[in-house]
Amino acid sequence: MKDQDKEMELNEETIEIPVENENNLNDAEGQEESSAGAEFAVEEQLARLQRDYAELQDKYIRHIAEFDNFKRRTLKERLDLMNMAARDTIQALLPALDDFDRVKAAGELPNSPEPFGEGIKLVYHKLYHILAAQGLEPMESNGQPFDTEIHEAITEIPAPSEDLKGKIIDTLEKGYKLKDKMIRYAKVVVGK
Repeated sequence: MKDQDKEMELNEETIEIPVENENNLNDAEGQEESSAGAEFAVEEQLARLQRDYAELQDKYIRHIAEFDNFKRRTLKERLDLMNMAARDTIQALLPALDDFDRVKAAGELPNSPEPFGEGIKLVYHKLYHILAAQGLEPMESNGQPFDTEIHEAITEIPAPSEDLKGKIIDTLEKGYKLKDKMIRYAKVVVGK
């Protein structure tokens, strides 16, 4: 029996694992698991950041392309608008051009009952009314005080009277406004 008791004690001793060693083993396994979990979290976060970066880069490229398209489209629209404005004005002037052709043809006939000058006056009035309908206004300058904002002095001459000093004596080219904006300054002679 003593032998049996010894064997049991020996078996019990060899079977027993110290608690400290068991804890150390669990800690090592936990560290491996937490290390693997941390690596997985970092990789997941890196993948998410890469996706976000790619998405933002794609948005940026799309916005740049949209802006370039916007610039091209607005430039094209502006050019079309300017061309349409010129087309409308020219279309409005075509009847006056037709009248000039008719007056010229009538004036070239040997026994024309209508004098050439009368036809020119009619065409001038028609052209004037077409341009006035488009917003063109001629400026009256003779006798007005000289103003550098709307007049361009070609020369100065001695004033014929004292009240014409610093005023416009003669207009060489009329000034015009288009819808209250200056499009051509009047070229004038000023009295000194």
